[in-house]
Amino acid sequence: MIKDVLVHLDGSGDDEIRLQHAEHIAATSEAHLTGLLTNPLADLTAVMPIDGGAAAAQILVDLDNEARRQGDMVQRRLAERFSRLSLPNEIRRVDGTPGQLANLAASEARWADLFVMGRPYDASGASKWKGLFDAVLFEGGRGIYLVPPGHKPADAIRRILVPWRDTRETARAVGEATSFIEKATRTVVVLVNPDVGPSGEKREPGMDVARHLDRHGTKVEVTMLESEGQPVSQVILDQARRVSADLIVMGGYGHSRAREWVLGGATLEMLERSEFPILMAH
Repeated sequence: MIKDVLVHLDGSGDDEIRLQHAEHIAATSEAHLTGLLTNPLADLTAVMPIDGGAAAAQILVDLDNEARRQGDMVQRRLAERFSRLSLPNEIRRVDGTPGQLANLAASEARWADLFVMGRPYDASGASKWKGLFDAVLFEGGRGIYLVPPGHKPADAIRRILVPWRDTRETARAVGEATSFIEKATRTVVVLVNPDVGPSGEKREPGMDVARHLDRHGTKVEVTMLESEGQPVSQVILDQARRVSADLIVMGGYGHSRAREWVLGGATLEMLERSEFPILMAH
């Protein structure tokens, strides 16, 4: 049951899209909506030598004051937007260097039921909030609802795709998504390159989770696919398009985190390419 939705805001033009998704989820769940404004301050140790003297110290003070002034302007603008919401809401603001903001966001995420933020990577692999995403995913203890750039929320989350792997991370993601799954009209569990048993038969771990989800009152289908040389992420996205998914539910980083970054992997590829919202947990 979702009763607290926390949405990441940073004063950029993408705030409105993230807020629309968070507002829709909160309204559907009769939940409280909190906007978390992360206001970056200059990392003073990085921009100025320690022995820069009085003039350098004043520059540092000016940089800090200007960043806080910009944060005040953004907060006032968001307060005006939040005043038009028809559900219980508040705005929280945290100021700090990028590393501090990542840790503060993870701390805030722990008391919420769901953390909404933008998809952390674009197709080129660039990201402004990579550190924040990593901190919330690995340290926040909650599911993250990732919004693709420019993707407006669906009228309702009716069709859900679950790329199932027999891992802790996938189980965590499914558990975090239960509130969505219970309201869905169709949930498709897809197994890509499923394990083969000793006699050559395909094992069916997906059937167990399908029966589990069926007990939550949703219609569940199980599909087994072979990648046939394609990236696993491409198979998942093709299937999501085939079923017109409103949401993909998946675990984050099934391999070791370091290996995933070096080799790529389905998680990173989905974070860079998915045009569908993703609910991810670790």
